Amino acid sequence: MNAFFEHHQDNIKFSYRCFDRLLLNGCIQSFLDGARAQGFFWVYRKIYPVSRNVLRDVANQYHHWVEHSAAKWGTEIVGNPEGRRDDFVEPYFGNAQPDQVVVIIKAREPAGLMTAIGEGKKWHLETKYRWVNQYNFYIQDAQWGPMFVRVCPYFPFSTRICLNQHHWLAEKMKQAGIRFTQTGNAFRQCSDPEALQRMADSLTAQDLIRCGHKWLNRLIPFFRGQERRENGCWHQLFFSQVEFCENLIFRRRAALDQLGERLLDANRNLGRPDKLTVIFGRRVTKQYQGKLQTEIEDLHLGNPVMRSYYKNGFAKHYVRDHDVLRIEAATNNVYQDYHINKAVDNLIPLREKMQVITTRYQEVQQDILETFLDRGELRSLGQPTLLTNGKRIPGLKLDHPRQLAVMSSLVRFSHVALGTPSPRRNYKRLPPRRSEYLPINALSPRCVMSCGSSAPKVSSKSSHTLVAISSCPRDIASVCCFSNSSTRSTHRSPLAFFIPIQEIAP
Repeated sequence: MNAFFEHHQDNIKFSYRCFDRLLLNGCIQSFLDGARAQGFFWVYRKIYPVSRNVLRDVANQYHHWVEHSAAKWGTEIVGNPEGRRDDFVEPYFGNAQPDQVVVIIKAREPAGLMTAIGEGKKWHLETKYRWVNQYNFYIQDAQWGPMFVRVCPYFPFSTRICLNQHHWLAEKMKQAGIRFTQTGNAFRQCSDPEALQRMADSLTAQDLIRCGHKWLNRLIPFFRGQERRENGCWHQLFFSQVEFCENLIFRRRAALDQLGERLLDANRNLGRPDKLTVIFGRRVTKQYQGKLQTEIEDLHLGNPVMRSYYKNGFAKHYVRDHDVLRIEAATNNVYQDYHINKAVDNLIPLREKMQVITTRYQEVQQDILETFLDRGELRSLGQPTLLTNGKRIPGLKLDHPRQLAVMSSLVRFSHVALGTPSPRRNYKRLPPRRSEYLPINALSPRCVMSCGSSAPKVSSKSSHTLVAISSCPRDIASVCCFSNSSTRSTHRSPLAFFIPIQEIAP
């Protein structure tokens, strides 16, 4: 449990963390070498040399196969739509059956393909990147739910697969009989949150490989079974884009709305190098090249997104569906950002790394929020207090101009009581006429107001924390806390609190 969750746990119904979007690139590594690709055609197809016409015939055969298969499946082939493709294909999944191709989008996109260079009987093959027409197969998978597979029709058939663990978890919970409510790619209700988290942590690289090979074998019929077994014509999968999210589902919409506004207002300095160093666990040196900033995006929408960039990725948080606070880490290059190899076999260390990032992101936010009031402490000060002897003490009129002036003055001159940075020397030097020192555990929990974003955190259980209490008019005390603890911060500036004198234990 991190500090952010612990601070707001009374308002949080449940939480879970999992991968969100997984974008995988697939290729046959042996065919990235032109000589080995020519060897394949000679050994298994008795074709030599491999000219431009040979490669063109391979692509034409695949085009014809897609058109024939679409007619056989009753699947529509459409052009590239305007706007987001996910919104365009959503109606096609309405009555989809398990393992059904619901729609095929044919669009011009970049891809790596093999090109033949030469003339006559002298040809050699090279890998080039070209803009070509590719097929995006949108599929309702029996295990992964909605997904898509993009296939380049040109040899060696480079691919891209898009999966979402939220859909995978939905299928798992249906099989386990767990009741849940899903909105898009988030769970707002769940009858067994602990089982949900166990399922999310049970995802392995074999689950990704099994799903990928299942559809690549069906959608790329060019390679025969013998060729796959003997020559290793299998697509290897690599991470292209990864999103990992931690979701906090709140009980009340009002509590999250207030928190969301405070996060947007107070965390605009998350893009500073010192903050990003803590979040991503990497030093930002002079040799760094890339984005280092925090942006608030989608202001025209109901739920703005705060995004902090680092190298090829970012960390962000936003509110969705009015009761879900999502903290998300994403990367477009897992090796450059996290020093983790791109092969999907590294799924577990990647999950551990991104989980640490989302946790640190919350802790950095909590460090900022703890210098503000967000638990209704000022509101409680305005309520009357009933002592054990039955005496009723009226609350503070915090909206009264005179009260506000007194409180402001106490904060401005709280450093006078400090005198010198050493708490022990302060204990001896401060004049005893109008002040006295108490251990912090002798104070009521209504010591509520902390000022200054650079002030250290003071533990109420610390035996090394002393409090200087100075009297002032209207039964108000100015309390300055001095802490020897250096676990959170090395700053020695005091924390100023305002409490009624009656709340100080004798």
